[in-house]
Amino acid sequence: MLQQIDVKIAIPLACRFRSTPLCYNPPLRYFDLAVIVVYLIGITLFGARFRHSQKTLKDYFLGGRDTPWWAIAFSIVSAETSTLTVIGTPALAFYGNFGFLQVVFGYLLARVVITVLLLPHYYRGEMYTAYELMQRRFGWRIRRLTAGAFLVLRALAEGVRVFAISIVISIVLGTGETASILLIVCLTLFYTFEGGMTAVIWTDVVQMFLYIAGAILSLFVILDKIPGGWPHVWETASAAGKFQLFDFRLAAPAEFFSRTYSFWAGIIGGCFLTTASHGTEQLMVQRLLAARSQAEGRTALLASWVVIFFQFSLFLLIGAILFVYYQGAQLPPPSPADRIYPDFIWKHLPTGVAGLVIAAILAAAMSNLSAALNSLASTTVMDFLKPAAKSDRSDASWLALARRVTIVWGGILFAIAVLAQGVKSVLEAGLAIASVVYGALLGTFLLGVLTRRVQEKAAMAGMVAGLLTMLYVRLGTSIAWTWYVGIGTTVTFLTALLVSWLIKEEPVGPTSS
Repeated sequence: MLQQIDVKIAIPLACRFRSTPLCYNPPLRYFDLAVIVVYLIGITLFGARFRHSQKTLKDYFLGGRDTPWWAIAFSIVSAETSTLTVIGTPALAFYGNFGFLQVVFGYLLARVVITVLLLPHYYRGEMYTAYELMQRRFGWRIRRLTAGAFLVLRALAEGVRVFAISIVISIVLGTGETASILLIVCLTLFYTFEGGMTAVIWTDVVQMFLYIAGAILSLFVILDKIPGGWPHVWETASAAGKFQLFDFRLAAPAEFFSRTYSFWAGIIGGCFLTTASHGTEQLMVQRLLAARSQAEGRTALLASWVVIFFQFSLFLLIGAILFVYYQGAQLPPPSPADRIYPDFIWKHLPTGVAGLVIAAILAAAMSNLSAALNSLASTTVMDFLKPAAKSDRSDASWLALARRVTIVWGGILFAIAVLAQGVKSVLEAGLAIASVVYGALLGTFLLGVLTRRVQEKAAMAGMVAGLLTMLYVRLGTSIAWTWYVGIGTTVTFLTALLVSWLIKEEPVGPTSS
């Protein structure tokens, strides 16, 4: 009730703030809807056209290992980005500042670590998933344990991301969140089912350029609506501390580890988070395995950071500009926070521009969802179903099974997304879910490449200890999510080392150098 009263009082002020679109609720704009529909149909058909090149599992899961490094770099960015980024990042700057970029600097350090420690191992022989490395080093049981952890992690995290899509669709169409989720899942599932990894990578490239272009366009349109333009934005946002980037403060342990966006949490936490996500999770490793060579995989990984840094800076800047806009209009922002950017786009941008930017947001969502579907299917088939098969099957038979598994995962993600409705911040919820499992995964992979003594039982004990510790940290402490992966990795690594000294195990696979 109070919010409704505030809005009624603020509307006349908004009209004097050169913001006439705020003075009414715009009707359904058919040209914008046409732009969105054309995009959805076009990208679906574009992805489906790669069906004819899918003849083997290598084609379906690795794109035939014939993809140029620059396309893989853009695909990494698209997979690293989602609707969480597009709608969640502006909200971080709207209510906070540019502190999130401290985490992005940690992303760069992580990429260097991956190219030195993990990437060489993935190019020793032909591998389809990251978890084959675990079998070579430890044994089949830990391969399944790490692969299973990934399936749970990616399903939960992607479910939250898919729910984020519904926020945008429901604003545009008013269809309700469940129907919105179903629409996007079905369209993305169709071209992923048909075109496999090749379709995923090339649609990622197209969609990445679209949502970056849409964000840049929306930035200039919003800026044009503010009296005084950029000088006024700079003055107002600076006074409010919106452009503050680094936080070097040291404090007592309780406060130090509960602060999410400090320099130390960003560099250390961002490094651990990205080393885990890009170095141990099939969603990202699958792209590196699709490169023509280790050198091209390394180039793609490092080049992707430049785009990621630009992208997060862009969306944080949009959030700061929106803060100035709403403050000047004296209007309360939409609630929850993740609605601020898409709600503004649809209600206040010119016809045609709004449709293009909304289509761009959907592009980010669909590219991430397609990547998740293919990586979940590849892990299920290559790490569970194929090793357990008692008889030989033809490539055509395995390919058909892979497509059916993709459909099953589409249904699972839809169900999780429906259950995820009501989370406060979709960006931080997705990152927090991932961070709980990432530590155990990364700790196990580091044991594999950095130690000789630790074998399968000790590694499994460490992984279980890491998971249990992180469940406690997540549910029973106020520690910020940026520290989760570092804590989980440390507990996993040290526990496995301790257990390896208590029990004697014979090596079951090649030890690392």
